[in-house]
Amino acid sequence: MITFLIGISILIIGYIFYSKFIEKQFCITDEKTPCYTKNDGVDFIPLDDKKNLLIHLLNIAGLGPILGAIQGILFGPVAFLIIPLGCIFMGGVHDFCAGILSVKNDGIQMTEIIRKYFGNNVYRLCIILTGFMLLMVASVFVYTSGDLIAERFFHQNDFSITNPVMITIYSIIAIYYIIAALFPIDKIIGRFYPFLGLLLLFGTALILFGFITRGVHLNEINFLHLNEHPKGFHIIPMFFMTVSCGLLSGFHSTQATIVSRTVKSQKSARKLFYGMMTVESLIAMIWAAGAYHVYSLNLVSSAAQGTVTVINTIADVFVAPLLVFVVTLAIVTLPITSGDTALRGLRMILSEHFHLEQSKIINRLKIIIPLSAIMFGIVIFAKGDKESFNLIWRYFNFGNQLISIPMFLAGSVYLINKGKNPLVTFIPAMFYVLVTGSFILNSKIGFNLDYNVSMGIGSVITLISGYLFYKKVKTK
Repeated sequence: MITFLIGISILIIGYIFYSKFIEKQFCITDEKTPCYTKNDGVDFIPLDDKKNLLIHLLNIAGLGPILGAIQGILFGPVAFLIIPLGCIFMGGVHDFCAGILSVKNDGIQMTEIIRKYFGNNVYRLCIILTGFMLLMVASVFVYTSGDLIAERFFHQNDFSITNPVMITIYSIIAIYYIIAALFPIDKIIGRFYPFLGLLLLFGTALILFGFITRGVHLNEINFLHLNEHPKGFHIIPMFFMTVSCGLLSGFHSTQATIVSRTVKSQKSARKLFYGMMTVESLIAMIWAAGAYHVYSLNLVSSAAQGTVTVINTIADVFVAPLLVFVVTLAIVTLPITSGDTALRGLRMILSEHFHLEQSKIINRLKIIIPLSAIMFGIVIFAKGDKESFNLIWRYFNFGNQLISIPMFLAGSVYLINKGKNPLVTFIPAMFYVLVTGSFILNSKIGFNLDYNVSMGIGSVITLISGYLFYKKVKTK
């Protein structure tokens, strides 16, 4: 358990010291924030810090920090070190960069941040990729949350689209998404998310309490045999594509820019954006430990490892029967509360692109109605067969990590302009050029090349990307 505790220590110490260093690089001021200067009663509304913290935590969490963690721990105890190190030096920096740049620029969304610092060519590519990715998030989370609800609360084992119970559950979730994306942020999200955020933290605390009272079986890291994945997947790139939320997720930039319109002070940005990323990483660590325990004791079959089934097993093993319901309810809310804000974030991005003022509900409907139709279509496609869902999920993971790169580089441009240290964002950007590049070259959903060939080409692409970025900033 020493490796696990070292990982927890890295998270805590890293947040205390490194987040303050990052904060200094981004020149925090006392300027009025967008919630005051652009208050429109819909998206730009002042909310207190406690509400914002819990809202943002739910927005970024989804099933990612749990499902990604129980898949990532298959690589072995090395996950207990990579997750916190990745969070401190990449994930937390990414989220803080997106959030603070939005606050400093009138609450613009992540695509507009990239337009400002990179120009229209990268912006056009980014808005297409981000739109696709957010639609995938909303659609997949209708699917996954619906299946969780049907299994745990309605005892269904037929999850097909022809089952009337499933149709009803999916429809209710999708309608909620639409309503939450349309209403002012303080009416639904600001009112209910703080409670649901506390529920998530309480449910995770119950798992941690189970570690203490019932014991948890955790091996230590073996530096001579770091990778223990049963299928032989390589740590680079597969670990970093599997464990997104909890380590680094490009999706978070679309969520940080939602809350940037409700934060009252730039001084709140560190604990809001960097801090909640750290909390999410802590949640991932706890669930990864729970998964390692049930895998070690063969409490789930090898076929079920890394699936939603493991979540239920962990809850049953570590939590008293009377409280399992609480953990289940917390887990079920995660995909719902990220899916609706994915739709909301896409509405805000498109409203900026088409210059549609959002204080009028008719302008919100012009965006939400076609997006909802596309979302329903994706859900129906995903329910066609298991392979359809897996295909969507793989492409979502690739797009999710890919969009973190331009956000990091936008931060590098900002830091260069301010005479600060751009390496804190440039190095993570180049690392994820290598990760995403080698992944798509090696993966069956990409070019399906040999691993060593993929890593070689990915390394060349990374060097060229770094040179082109250097040339661009030196020229301008």
